[in-house]
Amino acid sequence: MTEIVNILVVDDDDITAETVRRSLSKVGGHFHVVEAGDGQEGLDILRGRSDKRLHRPYITLLDLNMPRMNGFEFLEAVRGDPTLASSVIFVLSTSDSDADRTRAYKDQVAGYMLKSAIGPQMVRLTALLHDYAQSVRLPL
Repeated sequence: MTEIVNILVVDDDDITAETVRRSLSKVGGHFHVVEAGDGQEGLDILRGRSDKRLHRPYITLLDLNMPRMNGFEFLEAVRGDPTLASSVIFVLSTSDSDADRTRAYKDQVAGYMLKSAIGPQMVRLTALLHDYAQSVRLPL
C-alpha cells in the first residue's frame, strides 16, 4: 500500500480511538487516525465542516451508542448523502444484539465487531483493516 488510508473513529470513548491508533502503528502500513466524539462530529468531518480533516480514501469505525447523534443516525445520514454514500464503514460496538447487527448490515456496513473482544482481538482488527486497505480499492 503506497497511499495513506485515513481511519475515522466515531466513538464517544477516547480509549477506543487511542487503542486503534496504537494498534495500527504496530501492523505497519500508512494510516492516519482522525477522531470524532459522536455521529454529528463525524458527519461534520466527512462534510469538511470541521477543523479536523479527513481525505479519501478512508475507512470509518463507528460506535452505535453515542450521545447527540448515535451510530444508526450517522449511518442513515451518510447513506442518504450522495457524496458520502459509498463510504466504507465498520461498526465497533458493545451491542451484541441480533437486531442491531441486522440493522447495521441493512445500512451496508462492511463489518460488525464487538468492543468486548477488542482488547484481546485488537491485533485481529488492525490486521483486518490493514489487509482490507491493501486488498480493495477504496472510493476516492
